[in-house]
Amino acid sequence: MEFKPVRRVVIGHDPQGKAVALFDGPVVPKQRSPGGNAVTMLWVTGEFPVDLSGTGDKAETQVGVPPPANGTIFRVVDFPPASTTTSISHVDHNKVLIAMGIDPATQGYARHPNTHRTKRIDYAIVLEGEIDMLMDDSEIHVKPGDVLISARHQSRLG
Repeated sequence: MEFKPVRRVVIGHDPQGKAVALFDGPVVPKQRSPGGNAVTMLWVTGEFPVDLSGTGDKAETQVGVPPPANGTIFRVVDFPPASTTTSISHVDHNKVLIAMGIDPATQGYARHPNTHRTKRIDYAIVLEGEIDMLMDDSEIHVKPGDVLISARHQSRLG
């Protein structure tokens, strides 16, 4: 699967206080594993209120799936089509969660290798393709243009 770069424009201020483009260019997705998700990291904050004084590239901040305490993550995630030959029973769910920076002891059962519970608010916009949002006993099919807000301790795909 070919993953598309995203043009990222970040506006900040120069030393004189004039608004300028700090970054303007493509950000290339990084695939987590062969055949797995690809992530385009666009911006990370690690505090609230946000420190707006820096000019460094906050997308280079090393994070897992959850954002830093009091912080945010803005990223694009590409999910490859689900394999019809791979069974969830052949995937070590705990290993997947640990790699995502999530404690397996805090999770429910695994409907998919990436299913996990969240203690934060996640916002998702489907740009292209279709995907199913998996919950404990149900699922919702989302398509391009649909917006998903996961605001409680829900199981989810991603």
